[in-house]
Amino acid sequence: MFREDGAGLEAVVSSGEGWAGLKAVVTGGGSGIGLAAARALVARGMSVACLDLKPPGEPFVGITVDVTDDAAVRAAVAQAAERLGGIDVLINNAGIGAQGTVEDNPDSEWRHVFDVNVLGMVRVARATLPYLRRSQYASIVNTCSIAATAGLPHRALYSATKGAVLSLTLAMAADHVREGIRVNCVNPGTADTPWVARLLDAADDPEAERQALNARQPMGRLVSAEEVAAAIAYLAGPEAGATTGTALAVDGGMQGLRLRPPG
Repeated sequence: MFREDGAGLEAVVSSGEGWAGLKAVVTGGGSGIGLAAARALVARGMSVACLDLKPPGEPFVGITVDVTDDAAVRAAVAQAAERLGGIDVLINNAGIGAQGTVEDNPDSEWRHVFDVNVLGMVRVARATLPYLRRSQYASIVNTCSIAATAGLPHRALYSATKGAVLSLTLAMAADHVREGIRVNCVNPGTADTPWVARLLDAADDPEAERQALNARQPMGRLVSAEEVAAAIAYLAGPEAGATTGTALAVDGGMQGLRLRPPG
C-alpha cells in the first residue's frame, strides 16, 4: 500500500512498473496542456479518460462534459471510472482565460471564469474523491499559473482565479493526506497554447507581442505544453510518492529569478 509508509513504493518505482495499470482522468484534455498531459500519461503506461467540451478520440476515452454543470460532471466521472475500471489520478486542468484590469470585466464574466477555473475543479475533485479513496495509489494535480504568485498586467480576473486554485490545492492536500491522496499543482509561465495563440492573433502587432512575452521569461521563450505536461506527469506518478501540497513552477525562471538587464 503506497499510502501507509511508502514501503511498497520503492519497489514499484525501481521496477519501472509503477505507471502500468493506473487510471487517470484529465479535464480540458482536448487541447493545449491538457492534451499534452494526457499523451504524457499514456506514454508512461496509464489508461486515460479526457473530459472536455470537445474530447479527443483514441487512444483516450473521450467524454464530453461542461465542468460548470455539476450533474454532468458527476455522470462523466462515473462513466470514466466505469470505462477505465477505476480512477487513481485526476489532472484538474480545464480552465479559461481572461484579460483586463479589475475595471474591465463585468460581474457576469467574473462569475463565469470563477465557475470554470475554480468551481470546475471543485466539482470534478468532489466527484472523483470517492474513487480515489478506493485506490491504493491516489493523486490529484491541479493546473495553476504563474499568475497566482506574480502580478501580471491586465490579468486581474484570471490571476484571482489562479490564486484561488493555489490556495485550494494546499487546503485539499491537508484535507486528504491522511487518506493517502496527494494533491499538488503546476504553475506554468506563459505557455505556447491555443489560448495564447489567439491572444497573439488579436494583437495589433502579433510578432512584437510574442517577443515581449518571450522576453518576460528569463529563459527568453514561451514554455511548451509538453514541458508543463512532463511536470504534471511527474507529480501524478509514483516517483513523487512523498510529494504533496507543492506548487511546481514551470515558468522559464519567471517567478524565482531576478536578472540584470542584458548588456
